[in-house]
Amino acid sequence: MTDRKENPTDRKENPTDRKETPTDRKETPTDLFLSLTPEAVLAAVEDAGLRCNPVCLPLNSYENRVYDIELEDETRVVAKFYRPQRWSREQILEEHRFMNDLEEAEVPICRLRRFPDGTTLRSREGIFYCLYDRFGGRAPQDIDHELAERIGMLLGRLHAVGAAGKSEHRLRLDANTYVRSNLKWLAERGTIPRHSEERYLEAANALAELAERSMHGVPVQRIHGDFHAGNLLLREGVLHVLDFDDHVVGPAVQDFWLLLQGRDAHTRQLMESLIEGYEQFRAFDRSTLQLIEPLRALRRIHYTAWLAKRWHDPAFPLTWPHFGTETYWNEEVQDLEEMVTLIRNGNAGTANAAVEPEPELTNKDFFWDWEEK
Repeated sequence: MTDRKENPTDRKENPTDRKETPTDRKETPTDLFLSLTPEAVLAAVEDAGLRCNPVCLPLNSYENRVYDIELEDETRVVAKFYRPQRWSREQILEEHRFMNDLEEAEVPICRLRRFPDGTTLRSREGIFYCLYDRFGGRAPQDIDHELAERIGMLLGRLHAVGAAGKSEHRLRLDANTYVRSNLKWLAERGTIPRHSEERYLEAANALAELAERSMHGVPVQRIHGDFHAGNLLLREGVLHVLDFDDHVVGPAVQDFWLLLQGRDAHTRQLMESLIEGYEQFRAFDRSTLQLIEPLRALRRIHYTAWLAKRWHDPAFPLTWPHFGTETYWNEEVQDLEEMVTLIRNGNAGTANAAVEPEPELTNKDFFWDWEEK
């Protein structure tokens, strides 16, 4: 992996000196939000008919750009600017439609704020943006059985709404989208180093085949897609769901394992509490628990490609300096190969497995194998 940025003047001086290699190519510069100054952010909100005070505070986000804006009446809104070239207008509107369906069903989410003309999406200089009501709260910590059951109830309501509608343009959570298309992108740009390429591609393709086989015939629907604790807010005792940016069409169990990512007995017991809450609002097919390990593998490969595709963004090398190193690729190869073995040995899920008695907990039980978003 390289973080070298090609200088356009290189080729003007003497285009025959060197041949452009796959790793020299970069994404369209506009996806770096170069035109999105604080003044442009405030102007975009005012273009939508809302008068602003000169207060524009950036909020944490790597994929998009998100700002806390103070309006003229001193109330606050959150402005989200989508990374250009990632989603089409139709895809974003399907995200908004899902959120609107949830709001109408009174599922607690951090809701969109409509512009004065009634729409939820606008664009400025090729960058789509929307507004949210500013919403405080904290992410739930130390999920216990009671909280897991409450989250399960919320997820059951969310999925019931998701199943009642369709998203025709959103990504499908499958092996082609999350693995094969990403492997093609990585190979075309020479991203995977030669010393790791053969083993990495062999393991990734094997996981794609295993996932495809496991997911065959499993019903899919509108789901959140990134349903982990960081995308939940607890405020005045009420849980709210936020950030539907990764809304996909996929199996319901995807929104289960991301919340509880461990493989240990304690996590399996929490999963039972999550399912108990869920089934108060919607039936759950326990046989789909066997998809957890294949889905974990798909996300792992997709995450690697996401980092590679964003590496030209200066924030990414600063935040993930380990990415692209020899150690990184060695660890990825080893982990993917272990996933292949785990799935082939039939240890991927807990479908129909009896819950073990509550064990005496040790430090090991409290450190789950969380994967970064």
